[in-house]
Amino acid sequence: MRLISDISTLRHAITTLRHPVGQPARRIALVPTMGNLHDGHLSLVRQAREQADIVIATVFVNPLQFGEGEDFDQYPRTLEADAAKLDGAGCDILFAPAADDLFPAAASDMTRVVAGSVSQGLCGAKRPGHFDGVVTIISLLFNLVQPDTAIFGEKDYQQLQVIKALVRDLHFPVEVLGAPIVRDHDGLALSSRNGYLSDVERATAPALYRTLVCIKELLEQGLSHEQALEEGIRQLDAQGFTADYLELRDRHTLVPATEDTREGILLVAAYLGTTRLLDNLKVELPVA
Repeated sequence: MRLISDISTLRHAITTLRHPVGQPARRIALVPTMGNLHDGHLSLVRQAREQADIVIATVFVNPLQFGEGEDFDQYPRTLEADAAKLDGAGCDILFAPAADDLFPAAASDMTRVVAGSVSQGLCGAKRPGHFDGVVTIISLLFNLVQPDTAIFGEKDYQQLQVIKALVRDLHFPVEVLGAPIVRDHDGLALSSRNGYLSDVERATAPALYRTLVCIKELLEQGLSHEQALEEGIRQLDAQGFTADYLELRDRHTLVPATEDTREGILLVAAYLGTTRLLDNLKVELPVA
């Protein structure tokens, strides 16, 4: 695996790899990350390996998607360990640029992309400007790498739908694929921020997923959306979580679920201590 930090070297490497002399053009898959990698990230690389001839991963802690008072400065930077993991997972190029190289203009002056309506509500409401920062950096990376496909984890489900809308609305020639959530043995969705949890909090954290499973069962048994979600909030409160949101949405459009919705998804963001955890669970809703 090659570790590349500057744009000109990246572009030259991509041209050489995509168009080998005397051979057909090769497919390229992109896996954007912010580093501090875990097995969930590596599952994206393995899926990318199945989709393309060349796998390019990026490690960049994007300041544009962090709001005031969020954990940009504290976010773990573990490039050496990340590179070793990516190499072992079959990545061909790791692009790890400095912010000054990606953003030649000051952050306050640079051109930005604005996320569409699917970014409203949920994390978009709780983290104003977050998804604008996401679609700006993804647009930049799509322009630099020009991948045929890009892989994103379904744990950040709203983000996945925002990026799919970006590709559709701005006609990027990129196939965006979601990868299933990877969970620890006790059900906790893997996340770089799990490392912020104390030992006591880590023991409690799997209750977030168990709550989603309980709500799913209640919905499938015919309990109303409102009653099932109220029970979920009660369980989270009892376990010591502070819910940022707990909602039932249409799986494909992310509009709030109605009695006519059949393919739903439960989405939750909740604080455990100072750590904000995300999770989701798909649910097949019965006919009312």
